[in-house]
Amino acid sequence: MTEIRSFTVGQVAENCHFVINESTNQCVVVDPGEEEQRLLAALTENGLICEGILVTHTHFDHIGAVAPVARATGAEVWCPEMELPVLADVMSFVPWPGFGPYESWNAESSVKGGETIELAGMSFDVIHTPGHSPGHVTYVTDQGKTVLSGDVLFQGSVGRVDLPGGDWPTLLASIGEMVDRLPSDAVVYPGHGDPTTIGAELATNPFLEELRR
Repeated sequence: MTEIRSFTVGQVAENCHFVINESTNQCVVVDPGEEEQRLLAALTENGLICEGILVTHTHFDHIGAVAPVARATGAEVWCPEMELPVLADVMSFVPWPGFGPYESWNAESSVKGGETIELAGMSFDVIHTPGHSPGHVTYVTDQGKTVLSGDVLFQGSVGRVDLPGGDWPTLLASIGEMVDRLPSDAVVYPGHGDPTTIGAELATNPFLEELRR
């Protein structure tokens, strides 16, 4: 079985998720944004073996701890192909003062969408979900029932589109694709805020009115 443990980290209250294969104690870390010592301690305390690090997108609050976690665990990093240069030069893309410094990292692997990644005895389907950032991807596991949505879809909200590369029609189209291909009871673990489901957001999220028509 798959278990999700989430840790809210950093000044922007970003969610880092551990996707755990309970039969092996192997796990995948999604979007380690900050507080690397806390994340590494949680791995050790729970006897978890990190087999990979998945990045949904490269805004600084989602990648600030990628380098130290990757170095400490030896785990391979998977990053959206379009955003590899950002992870490789993090501080050049931090838009506001007072954050960091964060260490850059050259990702070992890249994703574009359409791939299936096998890690820690689990399969992750990759969906290209731009709109919040150009290369943003969403990772889906548990036969479509568990969704790591980054900053695309939140409980009662959606990702902001006022940052470089953001675009509202593109974001809405990305969410529409998720709604079309995923079951309504799929649990969404977002980059900020509490978990939700695809069905709940389609029914109640005020930003998805157009998709409900």
